[in-house]
Amino acid sequence: MNAPKSKSQLAILLSRLAVFENPLLMKEQYATDSEAAAEAVWFAYMNADVEEKVVADFGCGTGMLGIAALLMKADKVFFVDSDKGAIEICSRNIAAAAGRETAAKTMLIASDVAEFSQKVDTVVQNPPFGTKTRHADRKFLLQAFKSSDVVYSFHKIETADFVKKIAADNGFAVTNILPMRLQLKNTYDFHRSKLRRIEVGWFRISRKTL
Repeated sequence: MNAPKSKSQLAILLSRLAVFENPLLMKEQYATDSEAAAEAVWFAYMNADVEEKVVADFGCGTGMLGIAALLMKADKVFFVDSDKGAIEICSRNIAAAAGRETAAKTMLIASDVAEFSQKVDTVVQNPPFGTKTRHADRKFLLQAFKSSDVVYSFHKIETADFVKKIAADNGFAVTNILPMRLQLKNTYDFHRSKLRRIEVGWFRISRKTL
């Protein structure tokens, strides 16, 4: 499996992945659009946080971020999500995008992220923003801090101060914020527009060194 040679090539490969069949509102399940996922993981790759690294994709959903890391030559990727249905789609997406020969480089875990006990080089995540379950994003960040020294996480750009504070309180610091616009397609019955865009940041957060 050859790594994509450009961000746009990576986006094309990700655009072919299956999305949620029955998205769960209370889990704030939205498909991460392929362009955003490619830009995010390419950024992490260029910062030497993906290639030959052990990566965990928390709240992986259908696997967009983790598969991008796999395509960009991560040594191993843990895909973690409490929704077994999403994990099943993720498994099919891995086989379709990266080939079954990558099975030894992946582990799918159908459980809450709080139960994850491995140490990894890098965590990537697009956590719930906490609009349905208060502090859902906080739980993801705290678990990521336990699991790795380097964390990449999507958050609404207006919550940057919150992310910086929780990072500082746990011995981490935000080193980079990549401004992006996530495309959210019409997913639930109450949505009126076919597509809306939200301003987010792709936060790189690393453990402070003495």
